[in-house]
Amino acid sequence: MAETQDQKKHLAQSKSIGRCIVSCIFVFLTQLSLSLVPRFFSASSFLTQLALSALLLLLFLGFGGWCRRRLLQVRASAPAFVFFNILFIWGFYVSVIRQAVPLLNDAVFSGEVVFLVIGLYSILTSDPGIVTNGSASSDQPLNSSVSQVDNHDEELELPCHESTEGSGLGTRVRYCRSCKAYIKGLDHHCPAFGKCIGQNNHLLFLILLFGFISTEASYLVCASFFAAKSGILDRPSMEPTLSENLAVSTILFTILQLVWQVVFVIWHIYCVCVNIRTDEWINWKKYPEFHLVVQPQPGQSFPNIRFRNPYDKGFLQNVEEFLALRAW
Repeated sequence: MAETQDQKKHLAQSKSIGRCIVSCIFVFLTQLSLSLVPRFFSASSFLTQLALSALLLLLFLGFGGWCRRRLLQVRASAPAFVFFNILFIWGFYVSVIRQAVPLLNDAVFSGEVVFLVIGLYSILTSDPGIVTNGSASSDQPLNSSVSQVDNHDEELELPCHESTEGSGLGTRVRYCRSCKAYIKGLDHHCPAFGKCIGQNNHLLFLILLFGFISTEASYLVCASFFAAKSGILDRPSMEPTLSENLAVSTILFTILQLVWQVVFVIWHIYCVCVNIRTDEWINWKKYPEFHLVVQPQPGQSFPNIRFRNPYDKGFLQNVEEFLALRAW
């Protein structure tokens, strides 16, 4: 029995190492493919190169991921992909960009990279708020185990124990199909980290998200020093070197990351303000506590069911009317 467990553990470790290697290779191929944009479109405007980089990134990640899964039949690790992207940017910064960066900016950027690595490790090892049978984290023990949920075609919903006068987010338990577990205060399952974001690690997730934005902004500042010194953005007619192509492509890549991450953090700030989670906003039709039944008007056969936020206290007094956003 012990040998079987050791073999399973060794097999799991081998698979994890293999996925990390695949992710590392995929990161290098992604960054090198992006460097083709300034290589062949150096005469184009910066906005044109940014649009082409976004299109190439989507095509490469989509088609490359399909080839990796369908043709090569290998799997990658999303957290390792994030980590190796951080490592690639930092390695390129140290070897090329750093020579043109003032000491203060260099110290700030290096410190932020260290913060990202520590934050990434912390969120990967954190407990999002998993609730098990007999757990004291909810008012009542769960009536069904996770294995029972897997045997049903439809998701088994856990009854909500909170009320608008209760503890709010503290007892909102939702089921995550990816993790196959009940999560207290579930916001979403983050594909980039391969981890649920729940009540216990939601604050850490927001801090890490702000850390990514701050680090990427610092890299753009540092890269601007290098661009001003080398003149890579001012001489489109000359054939750039590989390091200069990578300097431009990493700037484009960083800007693209900033765009969606800023939108993402604005969304999460909004959710915090109105006391709702992403999963609840997307799947509100599955949760009866978010239903506001509007009686049918003359000529209508059935009542309308609209969205309301029962957890919002004080911030919006007439929340049923204010958040009647979507019809059934």
